[in-house]
Amino acid sequence: MNTAKKLFSAAALTASIGLVAAGCAASPPEPVETEAAPGSVDLRMSVWTSNEDQLALFDSIAEAYKTDHPEIGSITFESLPFADYNTTLTTQIAGGNAPDLAWMGDLSKDLIAADALVPLTDKLEATKGWDYDDLLGSVTAEFSVDDELYAYPFSNSPFALYVNTDLLTAAGQTLPTGDPTWEDISTIGAAVNAATGKAGFVIRDFDYSSWNNLATVWTGWGASAWSEDGATCTFDSPEMVDAFQFLHDAAFVDKSMPGPGVAADFFAGDAAFTVAQVSRASLLDGTFAYDVIPLPAGPEGDYSVIGQAGVGVLSSSAHTQEATDFLAYLTDPENAALLAQYFPPPRASLLTGEKLAENNAKLTADQLQTVVVDQVPDSVTLPNHTNPAEIAQKGKAAFDAMWVADADVEAVLGEVCEAIQPVLAN
Repeated sequence: MNTAKKLFSAAALTASIGLVAAGCAASPPEPVETEAAPGSVDLRMSVWTSNEDQLALFDSIAEAYKTDHPEIGSITFESLPFADYNTTLTTQIAGGNAPDLAWMGDLSKDLIAADALVPLTDKLEATKGWDYDDLLGSVTAEFSVDDELYAYPFSNSPFALYVNTDLLTAAGQTLPTGDPTWEDISTIGAAVNAATGKAGFVIRDFDYSSWNNLATVWTGWGASAWSEDGATCTFDSPEMVDAFQFLHDAAFVDKSMPGPGVAADFFAGDAAFTVAQVSRASLLDGTFAYDVIPLPAGPEGDYSVIGQAGVGVLSSSAHTQEATDFLAYLTDPENAALLAQYFPPPRASLLTGEKLAENNAKLTADQLQTVVVDQVPDSVTLPNHTNPAEIAQKGKAAFDAMWVADADVEAVLGEVCEAIQPVLAN
């Protein structure tokens, strides 16, 4: 099956369920040999950010690149809404209107399997000064097959626990000395809710819909969504049952987590805690005192989860050479350092608290060391699989039965496996 046909079904499915800067650019590299005429190459890169500072940084890097690459007429960064990103990208590919480069998250495995991405390893290893060996193997694995890299993991943002210390003080609560556990957070969250009416802890972007975000909790119980080879559902494991019993009790018994239909935005001051990626620190506006610490320990001890985003070159591009050349420049050590102010990088040389703090006005070097640098090497990623749209659809339909007060947690998780196992086995 060709790429367009493979991705057309993915696009149709995605559409049916509604899936869910400052600084100077680095010096341009040596011009790359190209047969393209001056001004004849227009590149388009799809992104899901609409942040003006981030887009301005991308534009500045692109302008610096164009200075020494006369074949480039324009480089456009196309901002697509995150909620519709997979739908739009797969539809563009199927319709013959794909961008030259694109960000990707859980769509990466499908794109790689469909031969929709240009292999990058040889190009990046051969680019002078790029330093391929600087990449951490723990963060390239998600975008690699048989040691071939298909997307540069430009963002490797650990999930952390954000703490509204003002709300804790108002409720007469303090974090325990040492590393808090999920039981501690639930107990304190319930006390904050009882004393102030504000929410206890919130798993950001979960909203009783995007269940994969709950991996930021269940990993602490030693649970996983499926087997390591991706072929077998493990939602019905005892560890997962215990993790979801904790979450169910938090919502319906302890009132430490807002229940279905209750909106609570930590960054607007509506909750004592939230689990969110470190990159969300840009939302902190100084209206309350806060701290950011690693995820609470679960019954299996400490753990770390990261959300990743990669950028790759679409094989359907009419300018794969030029697009790959630009990707090599966009992600070289100097530009990676500039991007690090927004996106935790995959480069070991940049992963120090001091380095990250140079361009981060929200978090201190010590905080960044603790919640980013110390977490990335041993982290796991959010669940990712081929056919993510179909898995998300079938999983959500089964999980809906979980979020009622009298749910049988073990039975619901068994139904989740019944729903997604046929997809995993394909």
